[in-house]
Amino acid sequence: MTNGWKYVRNQLAFIVLITLLCLVFLALGLMFGYSFIGEGKNSLAILSWDKWQSIIDKFTGK
Repeated sequence: MTNGWKYVRNQLAFIVLITLLCLVFLALGLMFGYSFIGEGKNSLAILSWDKWQSIIDKFTGK
């Protein structure tokens, strides 16, 4: 019975690891695109809530 729980724990750890890696690569891609391709001067600015709120406001017309 212990082997079954060990397998499940390993699979969950793998899923968490893949999810964290995806989030890190998403953040890096956003930072690269905003600073080099876009007009952003500070690459970390794209990760701030204020920047996302202004982007959402542009799309919703507020």
